[in-house]
Amino acid sequence: MLMSFVLEICAASVASCIAAEEGGANRIELCDNLLEGGTTPSYATIAVAREKVKIDLYPIIRPRGGDFLYSDLEFEVMKKDIAICKQLGCNGVVIGILTPDGRVDKPRCKELVDLAWPMGVTFHRAFDMTDNPFEALEAIIEIGCERILTSGARNTAVEGASLLKDLVERANDRIAIMAGSGVRANNIATLIKTTGVTEFHTSAKAYEESGMVYRNPNVSMGGIPGVPEYGISQTQRQEVLLIRERGEKALQESNQ
Repeated sequence: MLMSFVLEICAASVASCIAAEEGGANRIELCDNLLEGGTTPSYATIAVAREKVKIDLYPIIRPRGGDFLYSDLEFEVMKKDIAICKQLGCNGVVIGILTPDGRVDKPRCKELVDLAWPMGVTFHRAFDMTDNPFEALEAIIEIGCERILTSGARNTAVEGASLLKDLVERANDRIAIMAGSGVRANNIATLIKTTGVTEFHTSAKAYEESGMVYRNPNVSMGGIPGVPEYGISQTQRQEVLLIRERGEKALQESNQ
C-alpha cells in the first residue's frame, strides 16, 4: 500500500501557524511555552489561528509543564479547554494523562476523547513516559485516539528509531505513529527508511532578532540559559518546505 507523507508543525504563535501552512505542513499542533514542552494556548491565540489558517489545527490540552499526573481541578480545566477548541472550530486536540504508576489513565483519557468528538485526538509524548510502551499502545487504541506522538521513549526520534519501528509494526495500521523530537531536514530520510513512520512532528523553528532598540542592561526578564532574551522563536517557512521536500522524496523511494 502506498503511504503518504504527513508533516505536523508544532507552532507557538499565530505567525508560526501561517509559516507552517505556507511551507506545506498538513497539520498544526498549537502550543504555548515550548520550553516547557508545550502547554495549552490562550483562547485568543486559538481563535486567531483558526481564522488565519485552513489546514488542520490541533491545540495541545496541557494545563502546565512537568509530569502528566493531573489533579481534579486540572482535569476540569482540560475538559473546559476541549469544549472551547470545539467551539472555535478546531479539527482536533492533543492530550495525554498518566496514572501514578506510569500507565495511560484510560478512564480520564476516554472521557476527553468522547468530549472532543467529532474532533480528532492525538496522544502526545506522555506516551514516552509510560512504563510499558506496548501496553500503552493498546490502551490508546482502545480509547479511540487517531495517532500517537512519540520519540520512541528516548530524547530524540533518531535515538528511539528501533522502538518507533516496533510500534509501527505492532500498530498494524490501527493507529498512526507520528515521530517527533529532533526531526530535521537532515535526518528525516533516514527516519523514514529505518522506522516505516510516515507522519512527522517538528517545530522547524529558529530565533529571530527582536525589533527592540532600547535594551535595559540592568534588568533581565528571561533567565533561561541558552535562550536569547531578545529573540523570538518562529517557525521557518523555508525549513518546513525543505523537510517536506526531503520527506516526500524519501517516502517515494521507499514506496518503489
